[in-house]
Amino acid sequence: MISVTKPFLPPIDEYNKYLQGIWQRNWLTNNGPLVNQLELELKEYLKLDHLIYVGNGTIALQIAFKALGLRGEVITTPFSYVATVSSLLWEDLRPVFVDIDPHSMNIDPKKIEAAITPDTTAILGTHVYGNPCEVEKIQKIADKHGLKVVYDAAHCFGTTYKGKSIFAFGDISTTSFHATKLYHTTEGGAIITPEADLLKKAALMRNFGHTATNDFAEVGINGKNSEFHAAMGLANLKYVDQILQSRKAQWQLYHELLKDFEAKEIQLLEPDGFNYAYYPLLFPSEARLKKYIEILHVNYIFPRRYFYPSLNTLPFTTTQPAPVSEDYSSRVLCLPLYYDLSPETQQMIARLLYRIQNNEPK
Repeated sequence: MISVTKPFLPPIDEYNKYLQGIWQRNWLTNNGPLVNQLELELKEYLKLDHLIYVGNGTIALQIAFKALGLRGEVITTPFSYVATVSSLLWEDLRPVFVDIDPHSMNIDPKKIEAAITPDTTAILGTHVYGNPCEVEKIQKIADKHGLKVVYDAAHCFGTTYKGKSIFAFGDISTTSFHATKLYHTTEGGAIITPEADLLKKAALMRNFGHTATNDFAEVGINGKNSEFHAAMGLANLKYVDQILQSRKAQWQLYHELLKDFEAKEIQLLEPDGFNYAYYPLLFPSEARLKKYIEILHVNYIFPRRYFYPSLNTLPFTTTQPAPVSEDYSSRVLCLPLYYDLSPETQQMIARLLYRIQNNEPK
């Protein structure tokens, strides 16, 4: 079986060395030494000033909204994973959907201002598939209207824009270290901000608002992560450069193999800074996409409709038109892409895709 992704795992003896230390210290959670070490090493690797490690990417978004004091309406994208919008609703914020750019598949800055109302407090963008949003245009709009900017950068480990980590943009960026991501800590996430005071506030919220054992400065939540997860993150961090290089080679091989294929690639904002986290293709129609999926599944190849459906069509969101997102979400498919995916397997997938293209009626 060839899945859309497969978690990278470090050599087990390297992970076990961290576990031995956990057993010796008997310190399993509550901001332990490995969590602190991971935060330091992540900041160094990513060249960031402020970062805190949390339980997952969804709690990172929820803490970000609370730390920024958001209320009312938040302008966001309908083309993202459900956590982007469900975290807003969970915090009693009203998502206002703005349609996506047809080339990048990210929120379209040209459509944001028309959606701003007196109740708008922030813009929440997703860097889809690791491809950066137009951060400068979005920031200019936010500054003009006094809005906060949050980025759901769950896909973006290793992505850079103009030589800087994409995590460095906005008031807060959040990311995911879930096992399906190119860099993972089994479960996990992070909150990144250029503002030290804002990070301090988020760090308090991550741990119930504790300032001391019996003192509380904020309304908080349990957003912490464990020493076991931090151990996986530390072990995996040593291999990130190899993982990024492997993904790039695989992405470029798909690009070469599928240059005459009927489905089209995403347009990258800055190819030199892309992390090659996913390989999405946009098919001519949903019917064609479903036919490919059917035959790929028969051959034990399991791509993913990512993202589907468009978030503005979910039963618990307010229906707002987003025709580009609705169209694209019905036609997009991510092919298998992971660290040890072999060129031979990619070639087999490409041959099968062409066979379907050439033998099936359009």
